[in-house]
This record gives sequence, C-alpha cells and structure tokens, in this order.
Amino acid sequence: MAKHSRRTRRTYVVATRLFAPEPTPAASRNEALVRAMERAGHRVRVMTTRAPEAEGYRDTVRDVSRWPVKRDRQGHVKGYVSYLSYDIPLFFRLLTQRDLAGIVSEPPPTTGLAVMAASAVRRVPYAYFAADVWADATGTVEGVPWIVRTGLRIVEKLVWRRASVILATSQGVHDRIIELIGSRPSVAVVGNGINIGDFTTEGPVAEEPGPYLVYTGTVSEWHGAGIFLDAYERVLAEHPDLRMLFFSEGSHRDELEQRARERGLDGVEFRRRLPAREVAPYIRGAVAALSSVTPGQGYDFAVATKMFAATACGTPVIQSGDGYGNRLVENSALGWSVPYDAESVAAAVRAALAGVDRPPPEHLRAWTEQDASLDGAADRGVTALAPLF
Repeated sequence: MAKHSRRTRRTYVVATRLFAPEPTPAASRNEALVRAMERAGHRVRVMTTRAPEAEGYRDTVRDVSRWPVKRDRQGHVKGYVSYLSYDIPLFFRLLTQRDLAGIVSEPPPTTGLAVMAASAVRRVPYAYFAADVWADATGTVEGVPWIVRTGLRIVEKLVWRRASVILATSQGVHDRIIELIGSRPSVAVVGNGINIGDFTTEGPVAEEPGPYLVYTGTVSEWHGAGIFLDAYERVLAEHPDLRMLFFSEGSHRDELEQRARERGLDGVEFRRRLPAREVAPYIRGAVAALSSVTPGQGYDFAVATKMFAATACGTPVIQSGDGYGNRLVENSALGWSVPYDAESVAAAVRAALAGVDRPPPEHLRAWTEQDASLDGAADRGVTALAPLF
C-alpha cells in the first residue's frame, strides 16, 4: 500500500497540442482521458498550447500548463512550423518536469518524436495515442513531397515501436498499425466517442427554415465532403426548400464554398465551427447528418466523430464511403450506408426526407451511450495504460 501511495504522488504528463476548451474532438478526448486518470488516483499534468478559447476558461482538470504557439489563419495549430513551435519547447518542458513517471503523447508524430526523446533522457515510459495513421493521411494531400511522406512514415513507425503502449481509437487503426510494425500486445483498442452530456436528444432545436442536412467538423482531402454537393444538386429539383449546413473548418472549406457559388447552390451554407453545446441544436433539428471518407486513399479504417455526435442527438447518419465507418452504420442501424458516388448519396437523402428506414432516436441514443461514450473510451484508455503505472 505504501508503494502505491508513493507512485501516485509522481506525475504523469499528457502532451497534446489540443485540449479543452478548443472545439475539436481530440481536445475533448484528451480532457476525458485526464479526468479518468485523475479518477484512478494518478497525478496528471497537461502540457498543451495557449488557445484563444482558453482565456477566462476554467479548466475541469487540476493541472494544465499552456504554452504559446504559432497558429494558422483559422486559429489551428496545424502545419509543420506550428507543430514544431509546440514540439521543441515540449521537449525541454518534459526535461524540467519534476517527479516525472510517464508520458502520454498525442499526435502528430513530431510530438511523439519529442516525447520519445524526452522519455529516453528521463528514463520513463511513454504511450502514444494513435487516433489515425498520419503517414497514410499525407497520401490524400496533393503536393506533399515523397521525402516528407517517407520521413513521416519512418518517424511514426519509430515512435510506435518505442512506445510502451499504443492507444488505438478504432479496430481499423489497430489493424493498420499491426500491418506496419507487426503484431504486439502493446497496441490496445480503446475506442473513441463524444461527450454524451453535450450531445443529447433533449434540448432546444435550431430554428431553421425548411428541412436541412448538417455536416459538422473538419473538411479535408480524406473526408471528400464534395460528394454531398453533387448529391444535393441531384435532389434539389424535387426538394427546392432543402438546405445543407456546414459547420466546418479545414483545408477544403474554401474549395467547397467556391464550388457551391459556381453552381448556384444558394441552399448550401458554410458557417463557423461551433462548440458542442452550440452545434447540438442544429444536429437535433436536421433530417440527417452527413459523414464521408474518400475510398482508396488509405484511410478507409477511419471513423469520424461527427457520426457519434449525430447519433447521440438521435439524428441518423448518411455515411458515404467504403470502409469501417460504413460497416458501423450498416451493422448498428445508424442510418444509411452508401457507396462514394453522388447518385447513391442522393438516394439516401431522398430516403431520409421520406423517413424510409429511419432508425428511431431512442435506438441511436442507446447505441451511443453503450458504444461511443467519451468517458467509456477514456476508462478503457486508463486500463490500457497500466504498463506506465
């Protein structure tokens, strides 16, 4: 008992560039993990970035250390210069941390590299949270030099191999890691999810005219959200009052806005990304929520958390693609799983408007509580982190 008490007084650091109150799924996931670690009796320090949203925000965990970093014009810590503005100071912050017992590293792999180096100097174990496979993701981005992709693959595999624990957010991510570095017991599937207290079936519904579809979260190359503009054009003649609302940021937002303008799709609106409690009323009022993954880009294993936000609100999902997310929607009856082509998506939109094969909100909510709760995933993460403790 005395030995356990000494160990719980030592500090475990969660190193992440994204943490609450930033309105991103990763920030919420990290906050839930830290809370779960604290519930388990561990002393945790979060080493994160100084976010605009954090001014005046009262942290829900005990110890958060924020560092100023370079952000892009949308306010994101994104791009290699931004990453390094966090990663390089992080290395030295970890070296000076007193009573360091272990580290949990979030992506990107450059952060994992900084953590790996610091853990070697401090002689403590580290875990890596694999929410996705970054080297695969670069394959979906045009203009990325092959040397960058190759270097990222080398760094990512090195960080995985040296980690005491790898936390995978889905079976698909787990399987891809095993494919790249070989089978090992240190890779644990902990799942992913959303805060079911923020996204609920009960609560206000947005006052929006006419029926509408909603897309929340990032629009990037691998999401392929342009398929929804193509489908929208096909159903507009039959449903001229239908609207499509994007609450999004990301590398493809400008391109999508331009495409909508050029085609005269006035019913497609792009709004700023909103925090969970603010976007939930729009999700509750939607005919369906939209989610997609471009097939053949090496990212078919991914599952977007926007899907879980929708089901928690009792709103069915139109999932377009050919991967794990589609199988999840189909096998769990979460909405309409369709191939990645405009006519198939348009058919799903027509079915949603007509109420055909529409799952009841009670089923969607119950499934989310059981299989996609952020707190549940965090508790599984703490169990998987046992080698660090």
